[in-house]
Amino acid sequence: MRILRRMQTATPPRPLSPRLLAAAPHRLMFFVGASNVLLAMLWWFGWLAAARGWIAGYPQPEPYAGWLHAFVMQYQMLASFIFGFLLTVFPRWMGLPEPDRWRYVPVGAGLFGGQIVTLLGALGWDAGVLVGTLMTLAGWLAALSALAPLLWQERGATWHARACFGALWLGLIGLGGWLAFLLGASPSWAFAAIKIGSFGFLLPIYFTVAHRMFPFFAGNAVQGYTMWRPFWLLGAVLALALAHLGLELVHGYAWLWLPDLGLLALTLLALARWWPRGAAPGLLRVLFLGLLWLPVAFALYAGQSLVYAASGAFLLGRAPAHALFVGFFGSVLIAMVTRVTQGHSGRPLVMPKVAWYAFWAIQGVTLMRLGAELADDGMTWQALSAAGWLVALAPWIVRLGRIYLAPRADGRPG
Repeated sequence: MRILRRMQTATPPRPLSPRLLAAAPHRLMFFVGASNVLLAMLWWFGWLAAARGWIAGYPQPEPYAGWLHAFVMQYQMLASFIFGFLLTVFPRWMGLPEPDRWRYVPVGAGLFGGQIVTLLGALGWDAGVLVGTLMTLAGWLAALSALAPLLWQERGATWHARACFGALWLGLIGLGGWLAFLLGASPSWAFAAIKIGSFGFLLPIYFTVAHRMFPFFAGNAVQGYTMWRPFWLLGAVLALALAHLGLELVHGYAWLWLPDLGLLALTLLALARWWPRGAAPGLLRVLFLGLLWLPVAFALYAGQSLVYAASGAFLLGRAPAHALFVGFFGSVLIAMVTRVTQGHSGRPLVMPKVAWYAFWAIQGVTLMRLGAELADDGMTWQALSAAGWLVALAPWIVRLGRIYLAPRADGRPG
């Protein structure tokens, strides 16, 4: 009888519908980003496996696969999540209505279609990379046109929003540089696009969001927590990030230690002041655990620069970059997307088991990718770390996809 009563009162399963993706910006853009993670890493693993001789007949893309991998991950995969987040929080930060559906659906269409077509180009369609870049550019412009009116309409100035918007414009410049390269400009344009994506677009947005949201979340969850969000810290980190970018663009690697030691000191200070010292839920802890990778990355960047200045050797290869990309960007992505998804789907603000698995697994993937730079057979370890992305994130992504395709758990719209 008890089992029968449970069956009678159980909530029937909610039907999944692609139409629900358009119900809110984060639904669409996070679904696009989650799908793009698997597609991008599946292609990258295939290329690395072929380079090791594990797969025969795998197409060799034009342009070079390593550059294409960097472009896809920065300007298509991570950008999808970033636009979903900013289209959600900009109105909340400014006290304005949410953007209309017709403004954000083209963003998702451009970035999702752009990556699919780009990867088709990587697999052999000659025009695919160029067409995919143009579609991504269209989606990017649609996002800027959706966010810009909010800045014009707000009363006062929300500086976090303006900093993020400025980084989006730098990302647009980087995207233009990649397009110029595809149309025949010097390979230096591709190099510039990749560096701008890292230090002009992604890092400024990630740190700006951390500066605004991490202390805020901790203040709401930890008893006696004191929020510390000085604007001089945000301005200094952004200025030093742009200084790093400028030195990278002119190949001033022997001098990168100057801004990077400053970034190391400031990120350590931020961690010390922001770290929750009382009892804190796991959904909050993972934000700060992910943030730990930021000073690690700058310590590696600074150390590599000093060694290069002394000997001319890039001792650590791309380890500093992957401490930033996989360690910091990847860990905070899992933490923030899980938090937004739980809250905006009407679920409890807790860290689900599958999200814990993804978070700790990506820590292992990060260490594996860093170790690949020092291993005798680095390409094998790169291929294994690419497979690690798929193993780490696939269960988490499947859960996210089902949430975005289902009605909210609390029955509310959105």
